[in-house]
Amino acid sequence: MRLIDWQLAFERHLLADADEGGFASTLIGGPTLDVDTGLAIYHNAYRARLLEVMQGDFPTVWHWLGDDEFAGLVAAYVQRYPSAHFSLRWLGQRFEGFIGEYLVAAQSAPLAELARLEWAFTLAFDAPAGQPLALEDMARLAPEAWPSLQVEWGPSVQQVLCRFNSLQIWRAVKAQAAFPGSLALQQAEVCLIWRDQQVCRYRSLEPTEAYALAGMADQGWTFSELCAELAVTYQEGAPLQAVTWLKQWVEDGLLQRRAP
Repeated sequence: MRLIDWQLAFERHLLADADEGGFASTLIGGPTLDVDTGLAIYHNAYRARLLEVMQGDFPTVWHWLGDDEFAGLVAAYVQRYPSAHFSLRWLGQRFEGFIGEYLVAAQSAPLAELARLEWAFTLAFDAPAGQPLALEDMARLAPEAWPSLQVEWGPSVQQVLCRFNSLQIWRAVKAQAAFPGSLALQQAEVCLIWRDQQVCRYRSLEPTEAYALAGMADQGWTFSELCAELAVTYQEGAPLQAVTWLKQWVEDGLLQRRAP
């Protein structure tokens, strides 16, 4: 057997629930450790490591389900979507979608949203730095450049539309407070997650601010177009509201200049 064939057979053995391919017969035991025991150690250690990674990436989902149910869900997940990347950093990237496939809708919707929220923190933390705008940059902006100013999201910014109280649940688990239980929100909210230095920050947005921020960062509104859109609601106060929000977004480190 070629080395690559043996390695692939070992991989299949680790991923399988039993020695279906007879891989154990290709090995020779030692004086203190027989083949079956040695393979069981590898098999169990690999599964335990995968579970440990998922517990670290989705601690709130783990807390919600408890040890046994979470372990069962992860076992089914890695069976359906085995780790395909050399780094376990990407192991949980399909977890949200799998929850929707695996559980009935009444269970999956709030749980999948919570998984999406937790994965967003992982993506934000690992994102490249980018070149976020600072207030000093805005101060140096010439008056005639303000009307045509365009911005875009910084690389670390993640957006999660929450229809359930996922953020409240996440906060409670992080603070080791009483678990609040899952509730549908009367009005969905946008939660922003981004990295500031080496710390992930987050906040939810009111609908009007979310609309304005998405207009600039997603749709490419200029600052003058932002003021025009806000005039519908804020009338003469639109420019002041636009400047107030823009200052907040820049202070938070959410935005960078849009490339020409």
